[in-house]
Amino acid sequence: MNEIIKLKISPKNINFFNRIMEGYEYLGVVTTLDKNAGILIISTTKDFYEDVLGIVENMPIPVIRIKSS
Repeated sequence: MNEIIKLKISPKNINFFNRIMEGYEYLGVVTTLDKNAGILIISTTKDFYEDVLGIVENMPIPVIRIKSS
């Protein structure tokens, strides 16, 4: 895996977000960087990057993508 997507969500939605992503087996691995701030990363491959972005953009909860510098 070599593509990283960094996100910010409400801390109360972290478990929900993880469960949704787990339903898309093998598309990416979610890691919580800061549970109090709701900062997550998704590690994925180049092949699945666009698919994961589509899932993130269509989540039924507010998700803010944090651009890497």
